[in-house]
Amino acid sequence: MAVQDIEIGSIVIPVEALAFSYIRASGPGGQNVNKVSSAAQLRFDAATCDVIAPDVLTRLRGIAGQRMTQAGVIVITAQRFRSQERNREDAIERLSAMLRAALHRQKFRRPTRVSKGVKKRRLDSKRRHSNIKSNRGRVKGDD
Repeated sequence: MAVQDIEIGSIVIPVEALAFSYIRASGPGGQNVNKVSSAAQLRFDAATCDVIAPDVLTRLRGIAGQRMTQAGVIVITAQRFRSQERNREDAIERLSAMLRAALHRQKFRRPTRVSKGVKKRRLDSKRRHSNIKSNRGRVKGDD
């Protein structure tokens, strides 16, 4: 199956921007584990890709973490499956999930204040509770 352009929301990542290399994988593989390079390593140069906006690139840096190099290249190693094809699809899916998360702009939080009425009610409640507790002591009577 040929790899085609990745379409995520409003952007389309061209297949030419993805570079695959195959390495030997650890884990399951049976007798092939020492002979066949089944793990897929995907490299995507996000910094030079012109379809990614600068604000999306900034969010992508935070999401990718250590998987992104200083130069802005995302490196994803997929070795979950035994076949090269499934590992390549897994790497593409993980990249598209990262890009989807980076495209989502977080809603701006407008700071709010506690109203005067709420503060007054809270302090009145504390004062009443304090009076109740202070009246629980020994009764000073006509001893």
